[in-house]
Amino acid sequence: MEQHTKQPIPLLARIIFSSRWLQLPLYLGLIVAQIVYVYHFLIELWHLVGGTASHQLDETGIMLIVLALIDVVMISNLLIMVTVGGYETFVSRMRLETHPDQPEWLDHVNASVLKVKLAMAIIGISSIHLLKTFINAEQYDTKTIVAQSAIHVIFLLSAVAIAWCDRLISQPAHGKAH
Repeated sequence: MEQHTKQPIPLLARIIFSSRWLQLPLYLGLIVAQIVYVYHFLIELWHLVGGTASHQLDETGIMLIVLALIDVVMISNLLIMVTVGGYETFVSRMRLETHPDQPEWLDHVNASVLKVKLAMAIIGISSIHLLKTFINAEQYDTKTIVAQSAIHVIFLLSAVAIAWCDRLISQPAHGKAH
């Protein structure tokens, strides 16, 4: 029976591997951004409740504030995906397997999955912004509406390209056994 002896990790390899912890302040900064978005959400919610109670908001005004709330939630979800998924993928395992609240998607997160999920989240956020623009179309010039629509289509095409490339990369080579 062959026994493997642990060889010390060379200093340069330890330094390079440890450098992943330089991303920690970035993820902590995203948590601060999450707090800012919660504050923003509460202010928008206050405007919705106050404006509705005082009859200052019509249906369009209510719809625009609700879309703004949805937008904040989607951006917040994006922040969570990047923070949790990025930390788990690039810095260190969180070891949440036994935690009852572990998100389902965290089980199979990797850089590829994270990219596709982020692309889909960006499309969702872009869709909300585009819908807000269409609802308020009279306040925008045609050039702005066309530009926002084109940007949205570019996001869609980018997401399809990312997903397609991910699928190509993850497929086994022809002729190899599965």
